[in-house]
Amino acid sequence: MSNADKNSALDVSRREVFQILGASMVLTAGGAGVVTPAAAQHVHQEVTEIKSLDTQGNYTPKALTAHEYQTLRKLADLIIPADEHSKGALEGGAPEFIDFLCSRNEDLLQIYTGGLAWMDETMGKRAGKTFLDASAEQQTALLDQIAYKKNASPELNPGIYFFTWAKNMVMDGFYTSPVGFADIGFMGNKVLSSFSVPQEAIDYAIRRSPFAKEA
Repeated sequence: MSNADKNSALDVSRREVFQILGASMVLTAGGAGVVTPAAAQHVHQEVTEIKSLDTQGNYTPKALTAHEYQTLRKLADLIIPADEHSKGALEGGAPEFIDFLCSRNEDLLQIYTGGLAWMDETMGKRAGKTFLDASAEQQTALLDQIAYKKNASPELNPGIYFFTWAKNMVMDGFYTSPVGFADIGFMGNKVLSSFSVPQEAIDYAIRRSPFAKEA
């Protein structure tokens, strides 16, 4: 098969993947989108190509507004921060991964626009600021509440529901990225015949994030 034929086949495969994401991505009550490892790799590849078209290698959001996207970046950084051993969600491209998926699925986009708006509205009532403009202490105080299902209440339930989505998809985006694979390698895993995040890697991410645990 010639290189042109290979590229054509790859393009068809990618189009099929994105059609599936747009038409039939399964959104579960547990806060996860059913995206296969192969589809996730296509998303990361597409994001890389989008960034390559920018002279500074930046990603321009395709679904979220600039403010929503920056808020998502802050949230992702809090969920999986970089540490002395590993890069974090920002380096792994988790925000870009989520935004691109939102651009392909309207239901998913509504979850994120609604959830991010809830965070801004709630922070506005508490501190008179958006979540992004709030202090680190104010941001942490809000996440300390919505990160745990034991805090369920009529006031917090929308935030808890959204945070469950964000947490799971940040981890999915991170651990299907080259940076995430390197992180799994750091945990001692050398060869993966199929994508599956080892429990030890999940435990490691949870230990370094005060907001990535179930409770």
